[in-house]
Amino acid sequence: MATHETRTIKASEFKAKCLKLMDEVAATGEGITVTKRGKPIGKFVPMETPQRPPWGKYSSQLKFAGDVMSPIDVEWEADSNPDRVLHPC
Repeated sequence: MATHETRTIKASEFKAKCLKLMDEVAATGEGITVTKRGKPIGKFVPMETPQRPPWGKYSSQLKFAGDVMSPIDVEWEADSNPDRVLHPC
């Protein structure tokens, strides 16, 4: 997770420049702490865009050929000789 730097401004300034500040936060990734009478009352930070898992990124472009769920007729060495797999030496 990314950490964001923050700067501090008064609530009156935040109110007057809200739309401009929103654009700045989005562009720079720098958060803003808003104060009232010198005390922090809120923090305005950029949204973190959720990352798509890699297996879903190209899912609309994938096509399965045939049956990918049924067992195949291949014997695995792990099935026929489990000791060899667990103790390769």
